[in-house]
Amino acid sequence: MSGKKDDFEGYRTPTRDLLERLTAPVWSQVTLHTSRGDFSGLILPRSETADADHVVLKLATGYNIGIRHDTVTAIEVHGRKEAHYQIPEKAFPVDPKKPRVKLFGTGGTIASRLDYRTGAVIPAFSPGELYGSVPELADICNMETEKLYGVFSENMGPDQWIGTAEAIAAEIKMGVAGIVVGHGTDTMHHTAAALSFMLQDSPVPIVMVGSQRSSDRPSSDAAINLINATRTAATSDMAEVMVCMFGPTSDRYGLLHRGTRVRKMHSSYRSTFRTLSDIPLGKIDGTGVTPFRDDYHRRRDDGDVKLNAVFDDRVSLVYYYPAMKPDIIDSLVENGYKGIVIAGTGLGHVNKPLYPALDRAREAGVHVYMTVQTMWGYVQMYVYETGREIMGKGVVPAANMLPEVAYVKLGWALGQSHDPDEVKRIMLTPVNGETTDREPHNGYLLFQGGIPEVDEFISSHWK
Repeated sequence: MSGKKDDFEGYRTPTRDLLERLTAPVWSQVTLHTSRGDFSGLILPRSETADADHVVLKLATGYNIGIRHDTVTAIEVHGRKEAHYQIPEKAFPVDPKKPRVKLFGTGGTIASRLDYRTGAVIPAFSPGELYGSVPELADICNMETEKLYGVFSENMGPDQWIGTAEAIAAEIKMGVAGIVVGHGTDTMHHTAAALSFMLQDSPVPIVMVGSQRSSDRPSSDAAINLINATRTAATSDMAEVMVCMFGPTSDRYGLLHRGTRVRKMHSSYRSTFRTLSDIPLGKIDGTGVTPFRDDYHRRRDDGDVKLNAVFDDRVSLVYYYPAMKPDIIDSLVENGYKGIVIAGTGLGHVNKPLYPALDRAREAGVHVYMTVQTMWGYVQMYVYETGREIMGKGVVPAANMLPEVAYVKLGWALGQSHDPDEVKRIMLTPVNGETTDREPHNGYLLFQGGIPEVDEFISSHWK
């Protein structure tokens, strides 16, 4: 035994004392005999700030468990196998018969590895390394890769939206057959909306993709999502900004969501993205794309795309709650914000104490738009007196635009003009389905457990 710190990396007393005493350093393949049974796997390093009570073991399934030191009665060491998580980058093979697809990397879980020394998911894979881990991509296209950013999606914002839009436009003008954008899932729907406004009338598919589970996990959706997104970009006739992620919780197919009508709906499910107040554009599996509708923009042979990559970030999204105080609105106005999107209750309402603050916002030239926090449905401010009073304060109803989409569109509109009439024209003129004349009957479905007919349907399909 060398007794070096690295032999028991990150472990602190008393767990470190246990591993030293039983001669089981980090990266040992072991069987832990405990008062709760036997567990076999690989001892992983711990963060220096982790608790002192648990040994972390990676099981053969790929999942990790923590075992309290005081339950361990003996340790059998079978060998040592230090893990290497970096995937070598590989040059993508070229076949002149296949279409050319450009993969832009921005970061997120689809381009990540797990750092077991800190327990953090690190955006470390370059797009080239992604090909090294998913060689099936070469069967679909000739892929070129470029890493634009290496950040988690919470760090994506207007600067990155503009940079991504400009990079995509440049590739389209050079004749690429399709674009894939690897992105973290948490704010993917914001970026999808931004690209939908900044890049109009694209002649090729622009497909955003991410993953809910990191690539080291057996349940990772990274590879199949990337394959589905790449196949869509290379072969689909749908020339729009789309989000491509799991449809069901299994990997049977992915769904293609229009970039202005999609939202992340679950924090951890792989089937987290859903189209709201509408239906998806289609699905994608190993056989190709199956459209669900025919009102999408078609692929063209030219390289023309309208780039309008502007954004005024002095915009805020306010989620109304009961008893909200007017100082919330006042503080935004006083801090120089030029646009406010409110996600109101019901048909688009806020309480009366906010009225004076809305008057002050209007007098300061702040553009205020109303959406609904119900997600489905329209703002209908003519129905009740409250709505009519709020419109009298200068608040503009935004139809059935999703709150996050309205936030992005208002920033984009203010990047072009601060004239109230022009901003209103931009906001209320649909670009690509962010507002619709009607919502389809099957654009709102809740599979609520406990209801007999729903339980019967779920039980017949749940495997």
